[in-house]
Amino acid sequence: MRWFGFGFNAFGQICDGLNEAAGSDVTEEIRVLRPTELDSCCCCSKISGVRASWSRRATVHEDGFDAASSSQSCGVSLSLGCKDASISEQHLTLAFPDRIESWDLQRKDQTPSWSTETNTQSESSSGCPLLNLPLVPGGYIATKPPLFRSLSPHLKAKSLALGGDHAVLLCASGAVYTWGLGSHGQLGHGGLTSEEEPRAVEALWGMSMSGVAAGGWHSVSISDGGDLYLWGWNESGQIGLPSRGLRKTMQQRSSQQAGALCQDADVKSGEEPQEGEKHEDVFISIQAFPALLDVTPSCEIRTVSCGSRHTAAVTTTGDLYTWGWGEYGQLGHQTLISSDEPQRVEFFREQQMRVVDVVCGTWNTFAAVVKEEVPNS
Repeated sequence: MRWFGFGFNAFGQICDGLNEAAGSDVTEEIRVLRPTELDSCCCCSKISGVRASWSRRATVHEDGFDAASSSQSCGVSLSLGCKDASISEQHLTLAFPDRIESWDLQRKDQTPSWSTETNTQSESSSGCPLLNLPLVPGGYIATKPPLFRSLSPHLKAKSLALGGDHAVLLCASGAVYTWGLGSHGQLGHGGLTSEEEPRAVEALWGMSMSGVAAGGWHSVSISDGGDLYLWGWNESGQIGLPSRGLRKTMQQRSSQQAGALCQDADVKSGEEPQEGEKHEDVFISIQAFPALLDVTPSCEIRTVSCGSRHTAAVTTTGDLYTWGWGEYGQLGHQTLISSDEPQRVEFFREQQMRVVDVVCGTWNTFAAVVKEEVPNS
């Protein structure tokens, strides 16, 4: 399995010194438009997982964790035996077979700021599912202090996604709970109020979900049947619904291009819609209830991830679709154009690669791929 990254690269999260040899300017170095393969350090085996925040990237290898890409001020550089990791701008959490450690990335401490012992053997033998970060026994690790937050055992947490200031929890029963800031409809309860405690998303009640993800102010869940439900802020088209701001930007660009091509034409941005278009477009800025997203052509979604204002989903057939804010190239279409409609990333299909996983940083995207098997003719 190989990992590729694209989008925001100002801190070398994707690759270091991308265009130094070519003498390119800084603007090119902070944006990686073409999906670029991540280097696996010589002392480690192949990359098995990637985690990312705004300026950091944590890489989990088959035999350990490499923090070289995540922070130069961190006291952790290489941790053999690490099985999982999560990272924010301030903290790095590592999961080992017998313990979990959280490190303060702003300090050079030689000891973690929080740790707990775990017993994975007893958990697996008791029939309880093994937890993935940020879930830990008894609760979860938050992105801000206090790091450890407790969760009721009655929820039977299966996976947890942490957004900008909200959380989306998937229970073993397939139910979805949310809590935290609700100012942009990101909790999915139909209003803009916040919730201090986990509350079931009633609109999804009765439909079993298999995965969840959380962005800056938007949320996503996948049904057992591979359908995608999104809710929250849609300013950049990140939930796949028509965005007024995005369409207006596209119209302005079209007008500028038309004006450049035809100096004498009377091109005016913001004029009245043409006949047949007036009053037909419905734009969504905030979607406070989960909405089913229609991905064309019809397909089943395998996994999904959210950046601050963009979303990426992998289909069961190995295609990667992205949408939302794209001004750092994080959509993978080798442009800086945003989109409020899911579009397939053609790079991987052209390279005969099948995408099997995707992880979004705040302004970038990382995709895991395998070589597509071509049947013998």
